[in-house]
Amino acid sequence: MLKNMCSEDYIKLEDEIGAQTYSPLNLIIERAEGIWLYDINGNKYLDCTSAFSSVNQGHCHPGLLEVFIKQAGEMTQISRALRNTQLPLFFKEITAITGKEKVLPMNTGAEGVETAIKLARKWAYTVKGIEKDKAEIIVCERNFHGRTTTVISFSSNEAYKDNFGPLTPGFKIIPFGDIKALENAITPNTCAFLTEPIQGEGGVQVPPEGFLKQAENLCRENNVLLMLDEIQTGWGRTGKMFAHQYENVDPDVLIVGKSLSGGFYPVSAVLADSKIMDLFKPGEHGSTFAGNPLGCAVARKAMEVLQEENLAENAATQGDYLMEKLKTVNNPHIKEVRGKGLFIAIELDEPARPYCDKLLEKGVICKETQKNIIRIAPPLIITREQVDFLFTNLQDVFNR
Repeated sequence: MLKNMCSEDYIKLEDEIGAQTYSPLNLIIERAEGIWLYDINGNKYLDCTSAFSSVNQGHCHPGLLEVFIKQAGEMTQISRALRNTQLPLFFKEITAITGKEKVLPMNTGAEGVETAIKLARKWAYTVKGIEKDKAEIIVCERNFHGRTTTVISFSSNEAYKDNFGPLTPGFKIIPFGDIKALENAITPNTCAFLTEPIQGEGGVQVPPEGFLKQAENLCRENNVLLMLDEIQTGWGRTGKMFAHQYENVDPDVLIVGKSLSGGFYPVSAVLADSKIMDLFKPGEHGSTFAGNPLGCAVARKAMEVLQEENLAENAATQGDYLMEKLKTVNNPHIKEVRGKGLFIAIELDEPARPYCDKLLEKGVICKETQKNIIRIAPPLIITREQVDFLFTNLQDVFNR
């Protein structure tokens, strides 16, 4: 049966049995390599989604594949009830890159955000002295930090929350990039400010220059933790290893994930200095698969690839080149081209999906976000020749 299945068969099977929580493009991918995806009909596509920035190193990176296979044949999962040879080395290498003293591994980005929220609340009551159950965390409009019940509770997208209550209290929402709003929102009960340096699902929204640094200063002045969600912006995506490095910001809590494992295994992490992370005691937090040997081995290699192949630098170079070329496109429906590195948005004054469909016909996969924004985020291994291929097709679509 499987050998004779066509695209329509796969689509029908998925739609009839699977929960309808996504609206994917109707092509069936059977192979991925580098920046390219191949469907079951033999068609080749340049991937401008990078699996939501989880394969910055490229699809099926051969070095990662080698480590994955080797580790899978030796030891995959033993739980944190025992120690293993990969976890301490993962700790050493990720703290060296991030500059933080301690790390708590998790699996998914949403788990990382939930972990940071718990950590901030414990800090609020045991260090800052906020009255029990009164701690508040400030977040931003158009944020996307995951889909758990607590995380959707502070989303400004009503569709994420409708019919999923009762919601979790303890959050204030301010406009993204508005330093005055942040200042006005801080009260004696504020324990943390949680934000993305650049909003991804919100449409690659870049805050005003200096916002993160001003936010850091406000947090320091008011004894508030600055927690940065770099799950999507981290690991070279914006042209630096982490987006907060553009303003020399030092977050109290850093949340990472996605390309931390290069697409081979779900790995996320929360990082902080000892005075914060040591508030967690045995039994207070954890996860069955977090810190498993397979995930740690893959993450170690994924970080090595990012550094040895200079992928952040390539993202900066190719991203600047693409941005400049995109700004030359003359189309009245383009409101703005923005971004950093290979994290780029084309905002339109009309729906973006038809443009994505036309790009698909030309062998380029892009996905719309916020209905009217095309997000461009190819793997960071992309070459100048491949960027030119991408731009030529984008230009053709917009010049129709």
